[in-house]
Amino acid sequence: MPAYCTNVHPAEDLAGVVAQLDRYAVPVREALGADTLALGLWLAEPVARGLAEDGAARRRLAADLRARGLEVSTLNAFPYGGFHHEVVKHSVYEPTWTDPRRTAYTLACATVLADLLPDSAAYGSISTLPLAWREPWDGDDDARAQEALDTVARALREDAARHGRPIRLAVEPEPGCVLDTVADAVAWLADRVDHDHVGICLDTCHLAVSFADPVDAVKGIRATGLSVVKVQASAALEVAEPGAEEGRRAIAGFVEPRYLHQVRENTPAGVLAADDLPEALTDLPAAHPWRVHFHVPLHDRPAAPLTSTTDVLLTAVEAVRSTSDAMPHVEVETYTWTVLPGAGDDLAAGIAAELRWASENLGGAS
Repeated sequence: MPAYCTNVHPAEDLAGVVAQLDRYAVPVREALGADTLALGLWLAEPVARGLAEDGAARRRLAADLRARGLEVSTLNAFPYGGFHHEVVKHSVYEPTWTDPRRTAYTLACATVLADLLPDSAAYGSISTLPLAWREPWDGDDDARAQEALDTVARALREDAARHGRPIRLAVEPEPGCVLDTVADAVAWLADRVDHDHVGICLDTCHLAVSFADPVDAVKGIRATGLSVVKVQASAALEVAEPGAEEGRRAIAGFVEPRYLHQVRENTPAGVLAADDLPEALTDLPAAHPWRVHFHVPLHDRPAAPLTSTTDVLLTAVEAVRSTSDAMPHVEVETYTWTVLPGAGDDLAAGIAAELRWASENLGGAS
């Protein structure tokens, strides 16, 4: 069964993280009738740093997980902190990969993950941001980011020699960022990084928003020798006729102040972009289909005239499976539960239903 990503929960201290396990993760596991539930753990920077500096605390956390029937093979280290502030927007891309704080945070996460990996895990994975938001960015930034990724790769190589199992960094393309699409990420990473320790995090919501063909995207990764280290199983919003009154009214219902919801319009002349949903409603022509970076639950498609891009998810997972010796980590990442229009109060039940869908439809994804 895929993992579920705990960045949906707001705790940013260790006591709060453990309390979340009891409030949400254990009830999810019990609702699924599973002996063990996989988590894609999110640790804000102060928690990751504190654990990295305290081996006893790492061992206690590992014991806390085992006692609850939970296991962790992957961390989500994209958000550095403040992921549930009233307004997040562009701050989620800070610090960038030009900032030493990003390197330090990622290395702290690697130290923690090495002590959390279950015996069954062949490797650990850490997903991270696609360098930065696209501006400001120049050639000097490229060089600093490459140096930082080299530093992390060297540390991961040394850790693998000590622990016997590798931890791999997974760079996650996202619309609007320096590495906007999978093709952008492949082009930037292919000749710059150690392929044994750095690869791609394939977020299928981001992939869908870009209107890229999922099979071609996966083939493009493999063609360069890079690999899909992690799949974030997610779905975007889609509206076929955003200019129609019904479509416009429905999509406008997803405007909310916390997160950035990039929009792409697929026209015969090419894909048009808006950096957030309110901007799209005023600036895009709305004459052709839109896809919106708003992660929606996999099992519960939005009401017509909206739909979601679970078809892209299914195709992408099958493409990864058919081109890989073993299925990479799969993490269900619907961090938007609390900002969904009409969101219910029983978050554990919603997560359990989504994971049940993922287990039934993703064909043995791990």
